[in-house]
Amino acid sequence: MTIDFSPPSSHKADLESGSRFTPQFDSNGLITAVVTDATDGMLLMVAHMNAQALALTVETGIAHYYSRSRQKLWKKGETSGNLQTVVELRTDCDQDAVWLKVHVAGHDATCHTGRRSCFYRAVELKDGETALRSVDAEIHFHPDEIYGNN
Repeated sequence: MTIDFSPPSSHKADLESGSRFTPQFDSNGLITAVVTDATDGMLLMVAHMNAQALALTVETGIAHYYSRSRQKLWKKGETSGNLQTVVELRTDCDQDAVWLKVHVAGHDATCHTGRRSCFYRAVELKDGETALRSVDAEIHFHPDEIYGNN
């Protein structure tokens, strides 16, 4: 099965109110993906998808992304076992971002650091300087054991 990502009509109303999913990829061919836990709503990660990753996600129900740093397709959890099963996929009003509500398998951890969420630090002002404070120190798996010493 292939998904038609052809551009929508030029009418803004069709894009915002129509029933066709016509994702608006940026100039690099990517769309932003916001990922939350389907059960409790916790923000797990923000990633990017190209057309192939988005199509595979829709077709298989397993989250796929495009790694900008590695320049390749990436099936989330393929190495760690923390696969993300998509419960719901939404798009925003102008279809240039998607929101995935997922269940995470394995260690219930999404971040490559072994934490549940990639958003495990809070930014705060301390003595006139910005600093990071850990808000989730729990490690669900040891990254070196899963990914090796990279």
